[in-house]
Amino acid sequence: MKSYKASVWKLSVNKTTKKPTYLVRWVVDGQPFSESHKTKALADRFRAKLVRALDKGEPFDTVTGLPDSLRGGKAALSFLDLALKYVDARWAEASAKQRDSITDALATVVPVLVKPGRGRPAPEVLRRALRSYLLPVPRRKRERPEEITSAVRWIERASLPVGELQEITRVHELIDGLSRRLDGKPAATQTYRRRRAVVFNALEYAVELEHLTSNPLSRVRRKRGKRAVQEVDRRVVVNPRQARELLTALTYVGGYERASGRRLRAFFGCLYYAAMRPGEALGLRRSDCTLPAQGWGRIELVETRPTAGKAWTDSGEAHDRRGLKQRAEGEVRTVPIPPPLVRLLRDHLKEFGTAEDGRLFSSERGNVIAASSYSRAWKQARELALMPHQVMSVLAFRPYDLRHAGVSQW
Repeated sequence: MKSYKASVWKLSVNKTTKKPTYLVRWVVDGQPFSESHKTKALADRFRAKLVRALDKGEPFDTVTGLPDSLRGGKAALSFLDLALKYVDARWAEASAKQRDSITDALATVVPVLVKPGRGRPAPEVLRRALRSYLLPVPRRKRERPEEITSAVRWIERASLPVGELQEITRVHELIDGLSRRLDGKPAATQTYRRRRAVVFNALEYAVELEHLTSNPLSRVRRKRGKRAVQEVDRRVVVNPRQARELLTALTYVGGYERASGRRLRAFFGCLYYAAMRPGEALGLRRSDCTLPAQGWGRIELVETRPTAGKAWTDSGEAHDRRGLKQRAEGEVRTVPIPPPLVRLLRDHLKEFGTAEDGRLFSSERGNVIAASSYSRAWKQARELALMPHQVMSVLAFRPYDLRHAGVSQW
């Protein structure tokens, strides 16, 4: 909103700091504004621009307090509007995992940069409104419950303009919000780093749109603990005998008819013998495999099916369909596979065949196997194959640990 009711006051000196600063003060529609400068010359220059805008009859923005000549004539962009614009710009090219990460970070900080006032919704309701209705592009037009509608109306009214981040105190509030969970407790270091990266990029986008002159996050450095350990924990790595026993134990998981464990034996074999990621094994097709009757075989990995959630995929399926991680689109990774895995895959094809689209591993109904399903089978296999004290340890605790064990044998 703009107003022609503006007046500029004389310069004042702030002597409370080590070095005196010069304050330019003005009023727009009864709302006071101020801007601090290190030297009197800079303050005079800025005040002169305000006075010149008054003389020309320019309207002043009631949110930022600036005339059109000092802000390119653009209306104040709220942080919520910036978040929506950024999601729109990134959505089409982002993977499902990236979409999840982007909306998580923005839903964390949008409620931080708001005007004080009554009627603020509960934190969990506000987050649900942002994560499930406002931010995801495909979900914006779906029907909203009353409490979500109220939360959306509130955040649209209360969201502060992006220009407020020129104040360092606002930047500190934003960073504090990034570093906390919904319950107010500190978030994990990796969570903070991931969220900060998303918000940094969103603010870079605001700079591109000329709503900010520079990225305010660049002005603040905050140490957030040590980086996550990149080395593999040796305690999770099984030896070859243990790996074979775990794969054998899978044949005892579930009833014989349903074969919930046998159906996954070759899947886990791919993680161990070929060091494949679970998503890569889920996307493996018969046409990707060369399985001779004797000797070594070959797998050509083309696609991965990571678990992402229905809200973030274009297909509406729980699993995304992407190229290989950290590889160019369409790039193929060739993996030689040893005779034990060749036999496992041949036996699997003989007993279970393939899904309609040629995938080797599928559920009883032909769907992509859910992470919860193979994790549950793995948990039971550990209880059958390992000693009690090993079951209570971190040894092969996650299916992904088989990949670490496989690489350790190379």
